[in-house]
Amino acid sequence: MKGTKKLAVLALFVSMALVLHVVENLLPIPYIAPGVKLGLANIVSLMTIIIFGFKEAIAVVLLRTFLGSLLGGVPSGFFFSAAGGVLSTVVMYIMYTWVGTKFSLVGISVVGAIAHNIGQLFVASLIVENFGLYVYLPVLMISAVITGTFIGITANYAVGFINKNVDYD
Repeated sequence: MKGTKKLAVLALFVSMALVLHVVENLLPIPYIAPGVKLGLANIVSLMTIIIFGFKEAIAVVLLRTFLGSLLGGVPSGFFFSAAGGVLSTVVMYIMYTWVGTKFSLVGISVVGAIAHNIGQLFVASLIVENFGLYVYLPVLMISAVITGTFIGITANYAVGFINKNVDYD
């Protein structure tokens, strides 16, 4: 896919990720630990890796986190989301391209969710100047496995649907 069509599809992906990001913030999720979220926008990140590649996926993540921070009214949240999103995207891309035949999209998504949590914890630790925040890591890892599984299943279904029904030319 090239040119204007690619740009239009990427704009749609950013829009989908942004809507999922905003909707997720509106959902009444019980408080488990700081940073525990569903990660719905990561469905689009994984789809972008598969359909377009690394550069486009990073662009979608950064645009989504920037716009989501502005719309959510928490501009400082950009640093947490961007760190988690970029690290997650890098890890998922490496997993998909280098060892993708050994892992399903669910496995890749779970590893991406774990990386996302580690990235956010790292930024939080830098901001509060206390690496004791890593005490939350076990709870975040359990939530990453659960949410990463859901995100991987959903992304797998979405990519299958898109590949079956969308003409890329």
